[in-house]
This record gives sequence, C-alpha cells and structure tokens, in this order.
Amino acid sequence: MYVLQGLETSWAATGIFAGALIALSCLPAPAQADPPAHAPAHGWRKKHDSHYLGYTGRQWSRDYGILDGWCDREMAGAVLGGALGGAVGSQIGDGSGRPIAVLVGTAIGAVLGAELARSLGDPDRACIGHALELLPAGRQARWDAPGGLHYRLIAGKDAGRSQCREFTLIAEGAQPRRTKGLGCRRADGSWEFVGL
Repeated sequence: MYVLQGLETSWAATGIFAGALIALSCLPAPAQADPPAHAPAHGWRKKHDSHYLGYTGRQWSRDYGILDGWCDREMAGAVLGGALGGAVGSQIGDGSGRPIAVLVGTAIGAVLGAELARSLGDPDRACIGHALELLPAGRQARWDAPGGLHYRLIAGKDAGRSQCREFTLIAEGAQPRRTKGLGCRRADGSWEFVGL
C-alpha cells in the first residue's frame, strides 16, 4: 500500500511539472531591452527621434537615407515636386518649412562639364544639398541618376567661413569627373556652390 501511495505521489508530481512546463511555454518571449543611451543601436534614431540635426543646427524631419550612405533620389525628387532653379523647395519666409536641403545655382554644372551639367537634375541637387546639411566630415552618400550616372558626395570639414563646408563630388559615367567644392548655406536653408 505504501508503494502505491508513493507511485501516486510520483505521478502527481510529474503531472504538475508537465503542466508547469506547458504553461511556461505559452508565455510570450521576453522583449529585448533598448540599448543604453550611450550606445544606440542601428535605426534607433529613426524609431525614437523624429528630427535630424543639420550642419548648421537646423532640424530636419527626414534624412532621405543620407545618414545610411545612400540618398533616396526618387524620394528627394518627389519632395521637390518639380520646382526648378533657385526656387527649388523654397517656402514662405526663411525656408523653415522646407522639407529637404537643396544645392542652388549653376556654377557646379560649369565645373562638372557640359554633359554632366545637363544631367544634374533637381533630385541630384537635393541629394547634394541634404548631404551637405546632414553628413559629418569624412562620410559619404551615393546615388544613381538616369543615363548610367552614379554620384558620390564626400562631406568635408568646416571651411572657416560662417556656415560653409568643403566637399568632393564624384560623378561616374562615360567621362568620370571629380570636383572639389565649397558649399555655403544660405538664409533660406538651401546650399550654394561657391567654388573652392
């Protein structure tokens, strides 16, 4: 009789243990913790900070892929909405409502050459301007343009002039061109190529 009671107790313990295992397996997996503030993980900014701080201290709501090293040319073009020349992306007042920084002026086209100047469209100017606005010195952003052209902008250091910085623009296509330049931020939030 004692042997039977021992077996019943053993079976009861096994049943309780099995039930506990089943109950634990139904619980949701624990969530991963956020990284510490001093070491945010890749993508942290996009999830937690809706603004990107620009070179001149201005906040932007989107980076268009610039901080990941690739300018989303299609999205930049869509944001511009077909505006041309010096009016690209301009808004009322000082441009504080401008959704993307843009390179204005025609001087960079003259430096790159006639063929590339014709192919440098408004989305390319937006990629250049936003890269100048957001990239830290030494970092680069790339993008592809129609006609088999590939652009790469390498952000340079502060030029010692108020709100100006050096950069290198590399256009790879039938005739590769490498241009060093100086971009200065204008009061309306756009960037202007002023030579070097």
